[in-house]
Amino acid sequence: MNYQDIITIEPGKRSGKPCIRGMRITVADILDYLDGGMTQSEILGDFDELTSEDIKACLSFTADSEKKIFVSLR
Repeated sequence: MNYQDIITIEPGKRSGKPCIRGMRITVADILDYLDGGMTQSEILGDFDELTSEDIKACLSFTADSEKKIFVSLR
């Protein structure tokens, strides 16, 4: 998935944390909801402005970030 069009980073918004489409909902927020046991359907039900592609983009962004950390440690 190409998350670059969905995940945005703006220095003045949420302290520069990666957000979804310029909104104030961060990737970390979505990961916290999933970690807390919420399903994708529950998240989408609570946030009308989100799409399933947004949630997939968060997961893809996080996976890509982990790969970059692993490679840089080598």
